Amino acid sequence: PVPRVGSGSTPDFTSGPANLSAVSKGEYTYPEDEFDAVERHSVPRGVHRAPHSRWTRVRPFLVVLVVAPALAYGAVTYWSMDRSAAPVVQTPVATPAASAAKTPVATPSHTASATPASAADLSTAVAVFNATARSGLAGDAAKVLTSAGWKSVKPENYTGGKLASSTVYYGTAKLEATARGAADALKITTVKLDASVHGLKIILEDDYKP
Repeated sequence: PVPRVGSGSTPDFTSGPANLSAVSKGEYTYPEDEFDAVERHSVPRGVHRAPHSRWTRVRPFLVVLVVAPALAYGAVTYWSMDRSAAPVVQTPVATPAASAAKTPVATPSHTASATPASAADLSTAVAVFNATARSGLAGDAAKVLTSAGWKSVKPENYTGGKLASSTVYYGTAKLEATARGAADALKITTVKLDASVHGLKIILEDDYKP
């Protein structure tokens, strides 16, 4: 039975069959139409169940294939343009220090430089005295001077007082260069002027090393 609409009572839907399949043809009061003409052994059909076309099934995959590469290309292009410019590194400019270290200036030494052999008069008479207890020291020094080109060198025995160090004496100012030449040959650092000396006078003390 079909419930009436518009009546004051609530429609009773429980008295009828649970579904249309349970309705027999004798109980179905409506006339048949084209939807009731169903072929035997056919599947259920309806206007809302039309089969999907091939384009409808393929379209989602095509969208993914086109959109995904485009998005990836756009992202790569953006990041490459954003970081294409290399950062500018500012090189600090060196500024002069407030107090620059002063370059040490070489000061001339007070020690006399070696006298060239050409400046010494090698013909000047030279007397070499041994003031030490070592025997033959004056003779060894005389041989050194002779080997250096001196012409007149004679070893002597010393009878004077003790000196602070080995010394070369010269008699006149013009013999100073000659006296320094002899001192350089014997590695003696003390050279003095003595007017009582004829030529050169060399006194060897304990500091002398042949």
